[in-house]
Order: sequence, then structure tokens, then C-alpha cells
Amino acid sequence: MAGNDPFLNATKQVNDACDILGIRDKGIRQYLATPNRVARVKIPVRMDNGKMRVFIGFRSQHNNDRGPYKGGIRYFDPEGGVEYMEREVMALSSWMTWKCAVVDVPLGGGKGAIFVNPKKEKLSAGELERLTRGFAYAISEIIGPEKDIPAPDVYTTGREMTQIMDTFSKMNNNRRLLGVITGKPIPMGGSLARNVATGLGTAHCVREAARVLKIKMRGATVALQGFGNAAIFAGEYLEKQGAKIIAVSDSRGSISIPRGAKMAKIEEWKQKKGTVVGLPGSKKITTQDLLTTKCTILIPAALENQIDKKIAAKLRCRIIGEAANGPTLPDADPVIYRKKIMVVPDILANSGGVCISYLEWVQNNMGYYWTFDDVASKMEAQIVRGFRDTHALSKKHKIDMRKAAMVLAVGRVLEAFEHRGVWP
Repeated sequence: MAGNDPFLNATKQVNDACDILGIRDKGIRQYLATPNRVARVKIPVRMDNGKMRVFIGFRSQHNNDRGPYKGGIRYFDPEGGVEYMEREVMALSSWMTWKCAVVDVPLGGGKGAIFVNPKKEKLSAGELERLTRGFAYAISEIIGPEKDIPAPDVYTTGREMTQIMDTFSKMNNNRRLLGVITGKPIPMGGSLARNVATGLGTAHCVREAARVLKIKMRGATVALQGFGNAAIFAGEYLEKQGAKIIAVSDSRGSISIPRGAKMAKIEEWKQKKGTVVGLPGSKKITTQDLLTTKCTILIPAALENQIDKKIAAKLRCRIIGEAANGPTLPDADPVIYRKKIMVVPDILANSGGVCISYLEWVQNNMGYYWTFDDVASKMEAQIVRGFRDTHALSKKHKIDMRKAAMVLAVGRVLEAFEHRGVWP
């Protein structure tokens, strides 16, 4: 794992930002990189067959200098096993700290996970609910509307978030504590625009990058790696700006669409066949082929560690909008920068989700709810400001956008830390 340790990657990004900011104090660097707390819990669940099974869950709380911890809960089984997942959760909680800071949301970074793939294991609704409520019970002492506000992530939905909220509320004298969780269904205190948040935010960032590079969106070509929520809405909103989708992938394969295809047609095919593969007018290609497709815009919206330096050397796009978390390995960044490809890094490009989560939390706490357009416009303002602040630092320091975003975010967290000081 040492060769591809996600937490070491996250720590390197912090140290790179500290180098640019002139922070020499090793203690400050360690403070900025290290999570405040990493909880590892066991979750005993009575399965439908009557047997007991123990699952392992995590909650990493990275930094709360700017506000309560914020971050999703994923149900997943990475190849590296439970130990890898712990490092992954630590890294993701770190990235959440910087994601909140780069768009100036007054929250900190957290992340949670249970080592299970409910889709692969075909857990029943009852087993999944018992697992979710068991995890909520296990972490109940460290979450809360003013402490740590989880949200959905890989293989979790509004249903699991509602079950966590309900469990937490019942454990707290049946108080209506809607703000303990975000990503809830609308009837349970969720926010409008939540479903489109990540993809819409990525599209806003790509639009801003195109303006900087003087690229016209009308006629721009797009390759989407992954075809989940983020990729679908990024594709839809880029299409509305005049762009054309020419390559797509999902968990079952990748396709090239030389003449392009409308998102509605791709979505219809996916819904009918369960995969994008086989779409009329397309041809099957490899993942590497998709990533290196000649296009204007590449949207990596799958899992992390997709673009290494070898793939980076073959990239043929102008803009990369990282809808996924950590899709680019650190050794690829210098190669991409030399090729003059503008990367809108994950902590900025996919920050739409946390922007809407913040706005959902605000609405829950004040008991007043905005319209879709209100929420979407507030999110757009935050993301556009974050992009412009990041780009200004990129030009000032002559660095790539990832380093600039980290410099911006680390600087904001450091400012809060300096005001708060150390106690006890």
C-alpha cells in the first residue's frame, strides 16, 4: 500500500501547499495533515439467515477549525481491504477539509465508510437497514448538527441518511434533529438541487475554465469516465451549453461515439440495457482509450487513481474537470501541467455536493426552505468565486490549479487555526 497510499498522497498535497506558503514549521504541517480523530467501529448485524455478522466501519474527522466536520459515508470494499479503506477514509476526510475551504463553506472535513459492497453482496433491505442503524449507533457520540454532519457517498442514498437521522433522533429524546445529516429526501428535510449538485458544479467549473482558455462551449467535445449521478448531470449541463458527448464509460466498459450522442439517448440505453456498452453508433474501447480520447473536456467521474503519469503523457484534452475524488495520481500532475491542460481539481470541481449539503444544513437549522433556483444560484456563486480565487493564485504563483486550490484552502484553514490557537 505504501506505493499507492491515498493518505500519503493527501499529505503530499498539504506539504506542497505549505512549501508555496512558506510554512516551515513541521508541527504546523503535521497539524494540517493529520486527522483529529479516526474512529474504527465494529457493527454486529443479525442477518436474514439468523446468523451474526460483524462489519467494520470508520469515521475520520480531519479538521474542524472552520466549522463542524462534513463528509459522506460510503459502503464499499476497496481492493486493499479494511486497512486500505482506513487510509482511504483518512485521505477523503482531508480532501473534504480543503474542499469546504476552497469554496469558503464554514465546515470542516470528515468521511465515513463501512467495508461492504451491498450491491455485490445483494444485502436485503432489512439487512442494510440494520447495518445502517448499527453504524449510526456506533458513531452517535461523535456526530451531531454542531459536531459532524455526514452525507451520502458511494452506494448510500437518502434512505440510509434518513435511517441515520431517525436513529440519532431516537437516541436524543426523539428531538427533531434534521441537521445531523444531509442528502435526505425532500419530505425529510432535504434540499432542492441536491440531486444535480456535483454534476452541475463540475459544469460550472468547466465553463469558467473554458472562458479563461477562450474556448467556445458550443461544439466542444466531452468524454465522461463513469456514468453515475455526477457524470450524468455534468454531461447534461455541458450539453445545454452546446457541448457534444463523444465518449462514455460505466462499470461494464467504455465506448467511443465518433459522431456524438445526446445525453438523453445514452441514459435511455443505459436504463434499458444496464450499461452504455452497445449504444448504437458507438464502438467499445478500453478505459485508457477513453481517458486519452481526443476531446475538449475530460470528466473523470469514476473512482480514484485513474490517471497516472503514463496516461497523462497521452492525454489529448484541453480541460479536465475532476468530478470524482482523487482521480489523478500526484506523479501525473507535472506531466499534465507541462502539456498546458487545465485541471479543475476534485476539491473544487466536485464541491457542488458539499455546497448543497451546507445549504441543506442551513435550511434545516433555520426551518426555512429555498426554491431550486435559489439553492442552485447560491451554489453557483460559491463555486465560481472558488474557481476565480484559485485561478488568481495559480497565476500569481505560476502553479497548476490543484496546487493553487490547496494553497487557497490551506491558507484559509491556517488563518482559522491562528485565530483559535491551541488549547488545552
